[in-house]
Amino acid sequence: MSETAATGQAATQKHRTGYYIYAIAPADVATTAEARGVGDPPAGVEVIAHDDIAALVSEIPADHALGTPDDFAAHARLVDAAAQEVPILPLRFGAVLPDREAVTEELLAANHDEFADALQHLDGRAEFIVKGRYDEQAILREVLAENRTAEQLRAAIAGAPEDATRNERIQLGELMTQAVAAKREQDTAALVKALAPLGYDGVIREPTHERDAVYVAYLVDTDGRDRFRETVEDWAERQRGRIDVRLLGPVAAYDFVGTAQPGS
Repeated sequence: MSETAATGQAATQKHRTGYYIYAIAPADVATTAEARGVGDPPAGVEVIAHDDIAALVSEIPADHALGTPDDFAAHARLVDAAAQEVPILPLRFGAVLPDREAVTEELLAANHDEFADALQHLDGRAEFIVKGRYDEQAILREVLAENRTAEQLRAAIAGAPEDATRNERIQLGELMTQAVAAKREQDTAALVKALAPLGYDGVIREPTHERDAVYVAYLVDTDGRDRFRETVEDWAERQRGRIDVRLLGPVAAYDFVGTAQPGS
């Protein structure tokens, strides 16, 4: 290959692009000039429509290495912002197709009926997440008051050298982990029971921290959001000083529709 041809091929490769895909949405979804997605600098966001559904995408260099914290944050931010406006089906982070035709044919046309049905199911609904974390000192006092063995181990290691009480510290740690897990199960059941009269679908998420108390996602009707918030706030008030409760949402409904994927 001549030097000129090699240079031309390298230039072509350098300027190749792909389409990063964030979510599936109704065809009438709109984006703003300020919307930004993955990349450095962050790429603009556009809509590729097919019939009554569309993909939210960004054109990015084909050799862009995805996976930075900024990329993850940009993906989540864009998807959650869109979910506040229209029903959407989020794609897994990192979904890229080579061109607009592939987005239309391989993603939208190939999965049209499945996507359209899922969007219809989400119409007028959004995901909210109830997440609570135990206050460290409060849960420690609670466990020690209820578990005599734990209280004795705590007394045995108080003021003693770590090396001399290594076994006792390990045993206490294991008891605390088991006790918190049991309380997590009880408190999650109590939260689910408190919200059950509202009639919304709930999904219990796995804890992300050792002191997580509750972590439950709900699919909430738009006209029921105020009552849902009030019910969560009432439950949180009863846990004040024991569990720090946060209500997150509306966010993309990952827990209720899964994630779409090109070629799936």
